[in-house]
Order: sequence, then C-alpha cells, then structure tokens
Amino acid sequence: MKVLKTSIDCVDERIINEAVNVLANGGVVLYPTDTVYGLGANIFDNKAVKKVYGIKQRSLLKPFSILVKDIESINLVAKVSSAQKNLFNKYLPGPYTFILNKRNIVPRVVTSGLANVGVRVPDCDIACNLAKIFPITTTSANVSDDEMLSNPREILEQLDCDVDLVIDVGDLDSNVPSSIIDLSGFKPKIIRK
Repeated sequence: MKVLKTSIDCVDERIINEAVNVLANGGVVLYPTDTVYGLGANIFDNKAVKKVYGIKQRSLLKPFSILVKDIESINLVAKVSSAQKNLFNKYLPGPYTFILNKRNIVPRVVTSGLANVGVRVPDCDIACNLAKIFPITTTSANVSDDEMLSNPREILEQLDCDVDLVIDVGDLDSNVPSSIIDLSGFKPKIIRK
C-alpha cells in the first residue's frame, strides 16, 4: 500500500495520475471527498468493484454509488431530464448523491442489478479528477454499518486491510456522508439527509 500526502485544496497532477493508473489497473484507492473519505474502483472492472465490497464487508445486494468528473458526465451513466439537469446545476458539485435511472453501460455488480444508480459530483477537485477517464465507485471508507472516521490512519485500522493507494489529506472537517435524493420516480424523495 502506498500513501501519498497532499492538501485537500491542491490537485497534484502527479498524485492524480498515479491514482488513476492504480484504478485503471484494478486497484482500490482511498480518497477524500467533500464529505467523507471514499473507496474508489473503476466501475468497469468487476474484480476491482468486488474488492471494494470485500474491504467494506458489504453484501453484494447493496449497490454502490458512482462518482463522475462533472455534471455533463452524469448523462453518460444515467438518463437525465432537463428538469434534473437544472437541479444538478443548482446543487452540484456538492454533498449530494442523486438516484437516477441508469444507462445500460453501468455494470450490474455496481447496482446489484437494480434499474437505478446513485451518482455524485462532489465539491472536491481531487475526487473529481480521479474520475477523469472513467467513473469510479464512491462509497464511504468504513466497514458497512460501522462508524465513519475522518482520518486515513484510523480508517485503515478499522478496515483492517490494505487498499492499493491512499490519498491522505489529513482529517476531514466532516464525517457525515452525502445526502441522498431519489429522482428516479415522479417526485423527488429524500432517502438520507
């Protein structure tokens, strides 16, 4: 496991490129977001996504959300209406996960076979740059149903395993995950606030 230290406000291209290379080669990256640290894997690499399930000790029946680099990229993985796009322009990037009707390109292992997918564009340049070539998983870096921690060293102790790469920006100001809003039906529904 390699740990790369940087600042949350600094997008170090060398670190981003190294992390994207790890993701492209089936690795798992622990990375900061605007809410909590996340575990990322290339969504198109089933083995890498299953590694994240294993690290989190999470049931394969619970889907992961995905992170895309910008608002325009949401349309690559989900069906987006003009009203939804207006909503994204108002709230993204930000601490929100929107549940949308997925496109067929999103692998079954990510969504647990569901017709919907959670999509994030966090207000964190480091996180968004990790998805510059392909979308990545975005799930809190903790054992499922355990406490969310804000320090990479403590997170790694809780996970009790090695991820391939850690982008360490120190303690995050938050240990509260993103709000989840379901836009897949006729009316928006708040799942988690």
